[in-house]
Formats: sequence, structure tokens, C-alpha cells
Amino acid sequence: MKKALLVALALLMAPMAALAADYKEGVHYTVVNKGPATAKPEIAEFFSFYCPHCYSFAKVQVPQIKANLPEGVVFKQNHVEFIGREMGTEMSRAFAIAHQLKVEDKIEQALFAAIHDKKQRFVNRDDIRQVFIANGVSGKEFDAAANSFMVSAQMAQMKRATENAQLSGVPALVVNGKYRVETGAIKSYDELLDIAFYLTTLK
Repeated sequence: MKKALLVALALLMAPMAALAADYKEGVHYTVVNKGPATAKPEIAEFFSFYCPHCYSFAKVQVPQIKANLPEGVVFKQNHVEFIGREMGTEMSRAFAIAHQLKVEDKIEQALFAAIHDKKQRFVNRDDIRQVFIANGVSGKEFDAAANSFMVSAQMAQMKRATENAQLSGVPALVVNGKYRVETGAIKSYDELLDIAFYLTTLK
């Protein structure tokens, strides 16, 4: 009986092993860091509020990632500064503020919608501040967070992570701080997520 169960398990695992073996470095993913992987397995998304593909990714794929994360794997998000000119930095600040105030889901949706659905043009930090106020954050809370050490530290961390990822565009996924998923050979978003989940098992 035990032998039969082991055989059945092996048959079940065989397609998964074959699939994983098809994911090749330089084709499906790139090693961007030759050093050690992150202490805990993680999938990091890189995005910009100014990127329409990131908006679509946020609405469909990000919920799928969160819902299907393997046990023990962390999902992180990093806003990039290289889109949106000077406002790219302010949008990174906005994301960090939202994270520190624990309103990132609400503010992320509001900023994406303002830019892509309402075609709102943001020209300074106060424009962003008004979005926070409209979504239940007081101006005083926003100002205190905007000038805080924690927000500055998170912005610096996201910038370093972006530079380390060697990105040419977004949305992008980097796994375990080492492996950037490549989209050129990927046929669907489902395959993108499969590769990301597979890479979490690598060191």
C-alpha cells in the first residue's frame, strides 16, 4: 500500500518537475544578484502608478499572487521612480506613506484610478495629499508621515531594490532578491506566476 502511494505521488509530481525543468535561466528568468538569496522566500513586484499595464496587473494578477502564495512566501511591492519624471519620486513617497499608514490598498486603487480613469494630472505633492484626504486620511497624518524617517527609509529601500533588479520596464517580478522573471518567452500571466512560484524554491 505504501509503495503504491509513493508511486502515485511520483506520478503526480512528474508533470510539475518537467514543467520546472523547462524554466531556464536566461530565457524565463535572469539572475540579477550573485550573492545569497533573501532570508525568507519572497516575490517582489515593481510597478509605477503611471504605468497602464501596472494598473491592469494590480487589478487581476496581484490578487492572484496574494491568494496563491506558497506557505512561508512573502509578497512585497516596490514603486519605481523612473516613470513620471519628478512626480515619479513623489508617487514613491505616496506609496510609502500609504504603507506606513496602512491604507495602501485604498490609496493604490485611488491613485491608479485618478491617473488612468479620471485622467488627473498631478503636478506636486499637494495634489497627492488631496487624494489621501478624499480617502479618509487627515492632512495632518499625511504631512507627518511624508516627512518621517520611516517613509524616507522605505523610499531609499525601494530605490535600491529597483537598481538591483536592473529593470527595463514594469510591471516586473523579482523573486528571492535574485531572480527577475522575464516576460519575453512567457505566453500568459498564468505562466508568469507559475515561474515566480517556482523560483521561490531556489536559493
